[in-house]
Amino acid sequence: MKLADNKATLSFSNGSPSVDLPVYQGNVGPDVVDIRKLYAQTGMFTYDPGFLSTASCQSAITYIDGDKGELLYRGYPIEQLATNCDFMETCHLLLYGELPNPTQKTDFTKLVTNHTMVNEQMQFFLRGFRRDAHPMAIMTGLVGALSAFYHDSTDITNPAHREISAIRLIAKMPTLVAMAYKYTIGQPYMYPKNNLSYAGNFLHMMFATPCEEYVVSPVLERALDRIFTLHADHEQNASTSTVRLCGSSGTNPFAAIAAGVACLWGPAHGGANEACLNMLTDIQKMGGVAKVGEFMEKVKDKNSGVKLMGFGHRVYKNYDPRAKLMQETCKEVLAELGLENDPLFKLAMALEKIALEDDYFVSRKLYPNVDFYSGIVQRAIGIPTPLFTAVFALARTSGWIAQLNEMIGDPEYKIGRPRQLFTGSEKRDVKPIAAR
Repeated sequence: MKLADNKATLSFSNGSPSVDLPVYQGNVGPDVVDIRKLYAQTGMFTYDPGFLSTASCQSAITYIDGDKGELLYRGYPIEQLATNCDFMETCHLLLYGELPNPTQKTDFTKLVTNHTMVNEQMQFFLRGFRRDAHPMAIMTGLVGALSAFYHDSTDITNPAHREISAIRLIAKMPTLVAMAYKYTIGQPYMYPKNNLSYAGNFLHMMFATPCEEYVVSPVLERALDRIFTLHADHEQNASTSTVRLCGSSGTNPFAAIAAGVACLWGPAHGGANEACLNMLTDIQKMGGVAKVGEFMEKVKDKNSGVKLMGFGHRVYKNYDPRAKLMQETCKEVLAELGLENDPLFKLAMALEKIALEDDYFVSRKLYPNVDFYSGIVQRAIGIPTPLFTAVFALARTSGWIAQLNEMIGDPEYKIGRPRQLFTGSEKRDVKPIAAR
């Protein structure tokens, strides 16, 4: 970290002496006030619910400028990565800090490909779940269970263990997601094929059957690869912070990633695209495009309880840069599948038009986010709505493991231990039960 020339001074109106606090500069973005010694100097903590104004770590992986609508992986704009690179290149970038050259890409892709199979006993583990269980419930169990099969890579303090566990997690997530899907529909599991790309292999494991040859569509393969790239990392969000906090205890990488999967399940986080598609489906049942105006008026009414899913973002106060790319991909996929007149897509366009023109939404900068389009794309590909968040977890695993490895390699990292503002009862004595 680079120490700034200036300091922050904290003063008190009760006459207590003021305190000077160091200020550190990032390469880009806001400076931070170092409060690590605040309690020792003042006997006080800071109060920041949701950690919205607190930097919990230093990181060189992902940078977001919400006001500009900018997302950078290791300094590269997401628009350039999604256009000029594939997901394997993006994974290499997140893990090692640089885009691979042709030889490095070949070697990295081969390494990931050779680890896509999972232990056969995972099939028996799946049988413990109900067939109608939510895929994220299954994924939370499956990812955590990997630590029971790969004892040779569970020491988080060993760099070699962290390296191989990263490869294993990235490689096996598509296999586990596809197995969870096949289990819920009662079809046989399809083994991965080493001659297919990462995205192509996932499509094969999801939709192929032993009865006939499955041919991967290049358009769908490219669309899925883009979805993976756009969701690979997103700075210190809830699930990434969960992975870091869980990993800070020294637990194994598989357990830490399983914690991230569990956090991602929430509708306010990874479940947003599922919630968005459910919203579109509900509007369609109400009458479709003809009812869009009526629906949007309900959204404006705070007393209606109606929420507009897929618009706005906690971080972006401008157009989500991923949404523009996803919109392009959405049109390509629907054209490839002959679904240009898909009612949900028409409905989505009508919603977007109102949101971009109505002063209520424009003034609040409620632009479409990546979830708005990714759900439509996945639905068109054939991925069922309950599986959307599992696909998100598959993509985000590369970012999670990169963030986890970065934290463990940071000499300043400590086990997470947030503080609190206690508002409960003061110390009191326990009375005998007869006197209560």
